[in-house]
Amino acid sequence: MSFISNARMKAGATLTAFSLLLTGCFITPGKFESELALSNEGTFDFSYSGEIFFLGLSQLAQMDNQAEEFEANDCYDEETYEQRECTEGELAEQREAWEAGAEARQAKAKEEAQQMAQFLGGIDPSDPEATEELRQLLLRHKGWNKVESKGDGVFDIEYSASGKLSHNLMFPIIEGFPTTNIFVQVVLRDENQVRVNAPGFSSESDAGPMGGMMGAMPGLAAMGQSDQSAEAMENIPTIDGTFTIRTDGEILANNTDEGASTVGEDQVLVWKISPRTQAAPTALIKLAD
Repeated sequence: MSFISNARMKAGATLTAFSLLLTGCFITPGKFESELALSNEGTFDFSYSGEIFFLGLSQLAQMDNQAEEFEANDCYDEETYEQRECTEGELAEQREAWEAGAEARQAKAKEEAQQMAQFLGGIDPSDPEATEELRQLLLRHKGWNKVESKGDGVFDIEYSASGKLSHNLMFPIIEGFPTTNIFVQVVLRDENQVRVNAPGFSSESDAGPMGGMMGAMPGLAAMGQSDQSAEAMENIPTIDGTFTIRTDGEILANNTDEGASTVGEDQVLVWKISPRTQAAPTALIKLAD
């Protein structure tokens, strides 16, 4: 007798999801437009408009926690390894083993939901109200002007912030969430210099959340043999956007392809972001003393 468990694909999807979580890849951009304006007077305006994907609320992360239903494993000929129809005895044996493991599966699902909640500010992803709970949490944060769920962990948001550039800045920062999924970072240096990094807008290894996601793609692709995991993969939004920096300060360094253009009194840097973007956008700007 020889059979291969169809549940392995589902378990593999959950394991990959946890791997992404542990590497910090649990919030990623989808389709977006983002802009940072820095003035010589020491003020800033930042905006992000578009999609944000929360892995913990996606189908991929919850495949093992869905309603249980017995699913027969595939049976194979021991000599030719060709798939064959399972006998009644084999099906009965599989069902008996599945029923015997029900308690262990339920305990495992509960443990995984608790672990996922640690990455979602305490929100239980298995709760039917989890998406709305997260939406309300985001709306309570200053600057999150619009938060709409598109389903499967994807939200359409409008975020903006402005003020005096007196301290370092990061986006997104969410109460109760680990600060490992930074899309944009603004770091103040001596001599009125400002370093802007956008680690979340890149697929470069270890550069940010997309790095972890892209690094996991071979494993995700392998799981694509499963219809369920393939559907989960299709629902992960593809990064596609533009990041713009506008400033009337002096641009000391940047890694754009075209360099700065002049628009009125401002110098403008533009990065087109896609899954092929390797280097995270970065610039060094000197503002007036």
